[in-house]
Amino acid sequence: RAPGPLGRQSRGGRVGRRRDPRGRGQAVFVETDVADDAAVGRAVATASDRFGRLDYAYNNAGLSGPPNFVADMPEDQWRRTIDVMLTGVFLCMKHQIPAMRASGGGAIVNCASGAGLIGFPGQSAYVASKHGVIGLTRAAALEYGSQGIRVNSICPGTARTAMVEDVVRETPALQQELEALHPIGRIAEPEEIAEAALWLCSERSSFVLGTALSVDGGYVAQ
Repeated sequence: RAPGPLGRQSRGGRVGRRRDPRGRGQAVFVETDVADDAAVGRAVATASDRFGRLDYAYNNAGLSGPPNFVADMPEDQWRRTIDVMLTGVFLCMKHQIPAMRASGGGAIVNCASGAGLIGFPGQSAYVASKHGVIGLTRAAALEYGSQGIRVNSICPGTARTAMVEDVVRETPALQQELEALHPIGRIAEPEEIAEAALWLCSERSSFVLGTALSVDGGYVAQ
């Protein structure tokens, strides 16, 4: 019972309009800028109105940008990264939590990253945003766990997403470099990240609260 993908890209719209092949439900694409408070509010209201309630949410909006050291980073790049990847998570939870309280509880999973646990040179805005997501997740978990709303985050390694495939297509040698970074010897399939998020949304993780779950093929264990 969720609106399906929220995003700005038409690719998400194609996914959202496709019916679940097992016939178990429907997904609806809602074009949303997660940095826009009013737009996020409308998206969450769409979910609640269309499906009657909001049981869980996976906050996963992101963007990519060129690497820059702190002293060389344009301010607009910094602000946009923080707006989408940290403020966007805050705004989503700001509207999701009241909707879940109205229906007796729920689960929120925020997409952080290994970059939320360690540092990466040239990626200060991304690193700061993901550290912020983990901290925000922990604070919200303590605020709302007693009200039946579990908030957790996941920290994925590199996954075979459309964005990564676009980069690898331009620089084929990068595929092996990315695989070598992960002790497991490969990058993740998107379904492997999704399974972790679904587990955190499900009752099977009913005693998990405020965690940052690494799903990274051993990357941050090195």
